[in-house]
Amino acid sequence: MSKAYVFLATGFEETEAIAAIDILRRGHVDVTVVSVSDSLQVIGRSRLTVTADCMFGDAEKLLGEADMLVLPGGQPGVTYLSRHKGLKKALEKAAKEKKQIAAICAAPTVLGQLGLLKGKRATVYPGLESELSGAEVDLEHEVVTDGNITTSRGVGTAVRFGLALVEILSGRSVAQEIRQEIVYDVH
Repeated sequence: MSKAYVFLATGFEETEAIAAIDILRRGHVDVTVVSVSDSLQVIGRSRLTVTADCMFGDAEKLLGEADMLVLPGGQPGVTYLSRHKGLKKALEKAAKEKKQIAAICAAPTVLGQLGLLKGKRATVYPGLESELSGAEVDLEHEVVTDGNITTSRGVGTAVRFGLALVEILSGRSVAQEIRQEIVYDVH
């Protein structure tokens, strides 16, 4: 079973985080929700409180087992993610090891700041394109996967983002089953 870690900071975008967590779990992925804040209870941008599975310090030694690291957007959550030294180190290590990294909304800017998007196609929340340092910005697609990096645009693309992550970790057929199950874009 693949393992994914989803990182929450105060002010995270609830829909982006919950959609990714839910869809990944439906896709038979072992998901650990990690708080990079000072409590297991993390308050989102719309004041919804989510209880993380563990604190970053408790997860740090387990991140080597991860198949994917996931960053939801939302402000000021993304600002806090970008300032977290341990998370930045984990992202750089994951990129070096060619592990999957996914970010949605404003969170791809964290990857841009770390130089992880150089030479890769990526997308981001409208207006933040200049913060994708070194990336070939793709505004035509809702979700963009280039190698081991997957990026997406925002709340409206959260379900498609989650399905793309399942397809990467569990395969196209599992993603298709979930599409049917959740009645997503079924024609």
